[in-house]
Amino acid sequence: MSTDIVEVNCPTCSKQVVWGEQSPYRPFCSKRCQLIDLGEWADEEKRIPSKGDINELDEWSEDDIK
Repeated sequence: MSTDIVEVNCPTCSKQVVWGEQSPYRPFCSKRCQLIDLGEWADEEKRIPSKGDINELDEWSEDDIK
């Protein structure tokens, strides 16, 4: 069994974080960085790109979504 330690960079501050149970906020280094990231999503500073909004009145098919 391998005991390699995996470290990642915190997405908010880039500090090294051990990926394991000893880091409860992983991939974030702290609760503060986790909340900063959540706030950015809530304020729509971050978003996942899409092809645009589809409403029920538009003609569409599931093939268009792929």
